[in-house]
Amino acid sequence: MQTPQIYHVIGLMSGSSLDGLDIAYCTFQKQNNKWSFSLLKAETIEYSSLWQSRLTQVTNSSALQFIETEIELTEFWAENILHFITSNQIKNIDFIASHGHTIFHQPNKKYSTQIVNGAALAALTKLPVVCDFRSTDVALNGQGAPLVPLADFILFDEFAACLNLGGISNISLTFENKKTAFDISACNQWLNHIAQLQGKPFDSNGEIAQQGNCNIELMKLLNSFYFYQLQAPKSLSNKDCEDFYQKNILPFAINNEDKMRTIVEHIAHQINACLPNNITNRKCLVTGGGAYNTCLINELKKNEKWNFIIPTNEIISFKEAIIFAFLGVLRWRNEINVLAEITGATKDSCSGAIYLY
Repeated sequence: MQTPQIYHVIGLMSGSSLDGLDIAYCTFQKQNNKWSFSLLKAETIEYSSLWQSRLTQVTNSSALQFIETEIELTEFWAENILHFITSNQIKNIDFIASHGHTIFHQPNKKYSTQIVNGAALAALTKLPVVCDFRSTDVALNGQGAPLVPLADFILFDEFAACLNLGGISNISLTFENKKTAFDISACNQWLNHIAQLQGKPFDSNGEIAQQGNCNIELMKLLNSFYFYQLQAPKSLSNKDCEDFYQKNILPFAINNEDKMRTIVEHIAHQINACLPNNITNRKCLVTGGGAYNTCLINELKKNEKWNFIIPTNEIISFKEAIIFAFLGVLRWRNEINVLAEITGATKDSCSGAIYLY
């Protein structure tokens, strides 16, 4: 039996729903060519309304404001990471793996930009940092997304599908001995916008949606979104979601409850349309903030051919941070962590930049 190889990593994730910074302290162990993980400590640092506004508006800022936002966000992250380490009395850390926060994602134009400065984060935390996981794949003509599938296939291989209900919904799917993954639709980005019109940061338990009715005309409009006509590999940008919302959803003249319910049913419809029915294993792991949306989950479960499994709160909330910690491990080991068959790149890659302290 091989001696297990163990890595202690802090994984960071900041998603398009703008709820906050997820910090996950994990261990990863490889023994007899099989990886396993443990989530030891985890915390979400909520973004203030000021930070939410800055991260939303930075796409239209000057170059100077952009750089200032990145440095100040890096300092904010570093302060909270150090507090997380101290308060949890964590002693053993090999490195930090940071997804950063996506600002621009236009792979068809050859760029995908995640802010938080890796060199500064390493200097401030006095720990090595692995970051910038998308750039290599984009340079290889890939989408730079989704990045989670390889980790899904390795760490959660008992499921035929891994569905993440974040700002954007995305899926990793094993079907007929083939593996595929792609973004599906806008998700919490649109739902949170409607909730904020009601004076709430998000729709807790889907309560607003439960009060509404599906509007057929809005449903038709949502289903006309250009992205659904594309074939995988494909990834959805925050900007395209935001532009569609501002142009089509916001001015649509129905009450917010009906908008919310229609969007929920739309998301469930698009997800279920992606799930094949002629396979034996129909177990789908559901994570991300949308897993707490009872109305959305109930709509998904109308597809009785699939078993939608809601895991522990820790996995729901921190799966992406765990996954980026694992992608960091693979980069640290100089192993492939991004699959060309998923992203459309010309070759598999070992993606990520390493900053040593």
